[in-house]
Amino acid sequence: MVARRDPYESPAIRAFAAELEVWRRIAGLSKAELAEALGYTPQLIGQLEAGKNIPSKKFAEDTDTYFDTNGVFVRLWKLINDTRHLAVLPPGFADYVAREAEASRMYVFEPNMVKGIFQTPEYAHEVLKAGRTADEVEQLVTKRMERQEILRRPGSPRIVAVFDEGVLRRAVGGRQVMRGQLGRLIEVAEHPHVTLQIVPSDTGAYPGLLGAFTILGFEEGPDLVYTEGYVGGQITGDGAAVREYARIYDLIRGAAISTDDSLKLLHEVLESL
Repeated sequence: MVARRDPYESPAIRAFAAELEVWRRIAGLSKAELAEALGYTPQLIGQLEAGKNIPSKKFAEDTDTYFDTNGVFVRLWKLINDTRHLAVLPPGFADYVAREAEASRMYVFEPNMVKGIFQTPEYAHEVLKAGRTADEVEQLVTKRMERQEILRRPGSPRIVAVFDEGVLRRAVGGRQVMRGQLGRLIEVAEHPHVTLQIVPSDTGAYPGLLGAFTILGFEEGPDLVYTEGYVGGQITGDGAAVREYARIYDLIRGAAISTDDSLKLLHEVLESL
């Protein structure tokens, strides 16, 4: 597997890395010496010890055999494999996904792309593929599609979603991908628990230009706000911050056109493709 620039946050991957380094040092071996003994490259040993690569099952088996560790590395590999979908998530996003599944209300604003829970697999693939291996992209797309179960489950959350018109017109993946994605948004807009609105491009400046965010509401417990940047996301439950985001969301909705006009605009953009 291709190594990452930054270490994985997964506890299982970090545990494998730590055990590998400990057993190598106990044996008095350099990375190059261990690599030669196992039949791998020194670069791979360095990447695994740094937590920047994911071990294969064969590497785990070879390491257990060499150090006579009674299956320690294979068990760690199994744990890595069982939680692999979490390993490729951006920092902070796993926490958001867990809270998203518990939410009874969601207030979404996206100025740049379709929100993940509304994406088609093809659109999601285009959004996620940059800088990732094919295996990582496949895992992320699968996880994203699984998240969409919240729209189909009994007692699905009440969702208000506002998109900038630019989201509809940005040709992510080309014409066919966008036709499928706009069709999906039309289906979503007709869902009984979803309110979808668009801020038209001729609106000019409005508060949403500062970026995307999602407010999660719960039957019990305080509301939370999730924001996402280039290298990860952050959840906050600070009351003052949540109230400010709620105020901004009201202003954004004030700049949006009605649900009926938004649905009409979706159809118009789809027909123009």
